[in-house]
Amino acid sequence: MKEKIIINVLSLLLVIVSIHLAAGCMATSSASESGQAGTNSIEMVLERLKKQTAELKSYQSRIEYKFTQPLLESETLRKGVLYYQKSDGKSALRINFQSLKQDQEEQQKYLEQYIFDGVWLTHIDYQIKEVKLYQKAEPNKPVDAFELVSENFPIIGFGKVDDLKKEFEIELIKQKPSVIPAQAGIQDFIQLHLKVKADSTYKNDYTSIDFWIDSKLYLPAKIVAVTTEEDIYEIKFLSPQVNKKIDEKVFEFEVPEGFNVETEPLKKNKK
Repeated sequence: MKEKIIINVLSLLLVIVSIHLAAGCMATSSASESGQAGTNSIEMVLERLKKQTAELKSYQSRIEYKFTQPLLESETLRKGVLYYQKSDGKSALRINFQSLKQDQEEQQKYLEQYIFDGVWLTHIDYQIKEVKLYQKAEPNKPVDAFELVSENFPIIGFGKVDDLKKEFEIELIKQKPSVIPAQAGIQDFIQLHLKVKADSTYKNDYTSIDFWIDSKLYLPAKIVAVTTEEDIYEIKFLSPQVNKKIDEKVFEFEVPEGFNVETEPLKKNKK
């Protein structure tokens, strides 16, 4: 289902935003650890992270999103930018993909946009000239972008630590440069590994989720999620900017002339 794929992509991208705020916490909890962290250290990191996420006002960065299907020997790489801003109790999210590289083909211009305003999730595909709008909340009860994806993906720092531990076996370990190609002075990484438990809510979707954080700059470098079908979602981000004002016009858009528009109203919960 295409809507689920869209939510899945947004989920992975938003996890990057939330894990960014773990930077300072991990600097404290892992500095004295040379190997696997203890359970208490993990709990401390997650609890402190949860407190810090409330301070997130805005986030923007360049992103690289790679989707690999090993069984089909297929790989696609999309590049673009992400914007997130929250003010006056409302939030807005926009992701602009600008290029696509399919398998061994040359990178090409590829425009695709995702916009969420608290009520409507809009997907604009310039290749097939199609716009799809999914209503995700009542107009008078908008939801935050993180709340939107939390039902489909564990947003680190936005849920209860005990709930997270029920769903995953969690490890906090240090990684070496071989895991991620060295770049821009990055020497080594801290890895947060989440292994899905057999009775987890996510058992039918994922087997594991990994985060890498630059241990020198204490910024997230990469996230990798492996699905039960062995597909791999990998996202990197470059030049992040946190809590810097974003022009409101960034989140505005118009349906391009000649594009087909499909609208899916809010699904009511059946009791």
